[in-house]
Order: sequence, then structure tokens, then C-alpha cells
Amino acid sequence: MHQRSIGVSTLKRHMNNRTKAIQFFGLLLCLPLGVFAQPGQLVSSARKVEADKSDTVVELSKEVNSASVNPMTAPLFGEQGKTTEHIAWEVRFLSECDQNFTNRAEASQFFSSRAWEYLTEGQLDTAAYRFNLAWLLNTKNADPYWGLGVICYQQNKTAESIRLLKKGLEVADTNAVLMTDLATVELKHYKETKDNELLEDAIEVLNKALKYDLTNANTFMRLSWANFAKGDYTASWENLHKARSLDLSAVDLVFIQELREKMPDPKGFFK
Repeated sequence: MHQRSIGVSTLKRHMNNRTKAIQFFGLLLCLPLGVFAQPGQLVSSARKVEADKSDTVVELSKEVNSASVNPMTAPLFGEQGKTTEHIAWEVRFLSECDQNFTNRAEASQFFSSRAWEYLTEGQLDTAAYRFNLAWLLNTKNADPYWGLGVICYQQNKTAESIRLLKKGLEVADTNAVLMTDLATVELKHYKETKDNELLEDAIEVLNKALKYDLTNANTFMRLSWANFAKGDYTASWENLHKARSLDLSAVDLVFIQELREKMPDPKGFFK
């Protein structure tokens, strides 16, 4: 295996890309509930990974990649027992990272940054592999759980997506955007299953998100939809208008029509 040394300026560039990618997916997961995109349509970025962003150290070995179901691309390496070959591969990989990064936390951030980039391109297996590497390097990095949750969401595995996003919140329990993403997936799963526990948990998560950030219009829109699902149309209008005042583009026009059929807009804004 080979890896070139990663310079500080290169790493900072990756950190900036990581931040943009997280913001991008925060918006994507907060699509209006009335017009939920199909999983394959969630990624819409056409950005390319620059040629100098090589991470060939992590290419799959023939031994590790010999299984019929590749554990390297399964979330968190499949969370199962590891083979002798896999353990030997991990030792080599971690040793390479120790030689090329200041510490493993920095290396974890590098690979999660790369993973977000691959995810925006729709390369789900490659992204999942990089997120797994980031998790191996630092289990306290929320990005691997978040990113793998997004991947499962795109694969229409909403229950698994919820589980992984909750793991992310266990290590980043004040991340309001991640909370809104989790609630969004829970609400989608509620639409599929009609499980009231999902609805109640989504409401609780959204209210918690608002304790940390009152400026995210998507959080209010998700809460408005949850209120609608519970039949509280007054609260639904109230939260919808809060979303509108923050960002009119976040408002779902299809949902507004559904809400108006239940109760006219008390403010008379939507006629």
C-alpha cells in the first residue's frame, strides 16, 4: 500500500469541502415531506474529486474483498466479527495513517471529508468505505455515522438510517442540523409505517434542535408537518409561518395546499 504525505494546506482544503458537504446534505435531507425524493435522486451535486486528492492507501486488498458481501462497504464494517485478514489489514492501515497524519482524529477528518465528496458524486460504496475508515480512526467523529445514515437513506433503508443518525447524535448531541436530519428521516419512516412512536420521537428531536438553533427554516417545516400529522393544524400553521419568515424557499407548496384544506391560513398570507 502507498500513500503520499498530506500537507497542511491540502488538509485545510479538505476540511472546507467537508463543511460544505455537511451543509449540503443537511439541506438535502430536509426536503419537503410532501414531495420526498426517491433515494436515488437525493444526490444532485456534480462536483468532481480533484486529481491531487489521492488516498490510495485505502484501496481494498484481495483478501479483505473476497467475501460475497463486502464488509468494507457495509456500515461500520458490518459490525460483526473480524477475520484474521481484516485485522491484519486494519493494523497496516492504522500504521500508515500514524505515519502520515499528526494524529488519528486528523486522519479521521480527512477520510470523512473524502467520503462526503464521493457521496455528492453518487459513489455510495466508495463513500461508505471512506466513512468506515474515518470511523475506524475515531469513533467519536460524528461524520461517519451521519454520512452512513445518509447513504442508507438513499438506499431506502430508513430504519437503518435512523439507527446510524442516532449514533451520530450520541457523540454530537448539540448538533441541531443532524437532529433535523434525523427527524426528517423519522417522519419519512412514519409515513411508511404509521408508527406513532416515530412521530413522537421526531417531534421531541425537532424541539431539541430548536433549543440550539432557531434559524433553521427546515426544522420549523418538519415540525409543522409533524403537527399536521397529529391533527394540530393551528400549531402547524404557526410553525410553517416561522419557517416562511426565515426562508420562503423552504416552504412546501404542496403541503400548504393540504394544510389549507384542513384549516385556512389564520394569517391570511396563503390564500
